[in-house]
Amino acid sequence: MAGETNIVTLIKEMSPELHSGDYVFCTTNEANYIPRKDIIGEFKEQEGITLILERKTADHFNLSYEYIASWITLKIHSSLDAVGLTAIFSGELAKHNISSNVIAGYYHDHIFVSKKDKNKAIDVLKKLSKTYKG
Repeated sequence: MAGETNIVTLIKEMSPELHSGDYVFCTTNEANYIPRKDIIGEFKEQEGITLILERKTADHFNLSYEYIASWITLKIHSSLDAVGLTAIFSGELAKHNISSNVIAGYYHDHIFVSKKDKNKAIDVLKKLSKTYKG
């Protein structure tokens, strides 16, 4: 099934959903000791492996972190070649002084925002979805 590319449809039907829990970004040189089922996201950089984990998992493995986030998923199946979705919602969040760390999965876009901003971010995204004209 192909993902949606129409920007108006993407924004109007994005349906942001807040996951429960606290999430953190950690870095390590080796991740084999962490079960795959416990890794939310992984990205290899020259300096090391960035992992997105539940906070309790990072604590269990004594991994350090500086940023405690909440995880929001946009429930619409967005195409990986859709143009403008990230720019529009991240711009709107920025207008409200909310930092967003965005990861595009095959089916959905995932936004990590500071834990303190989770409710504000959901409100901003829902308002954008209701008022967007394109």
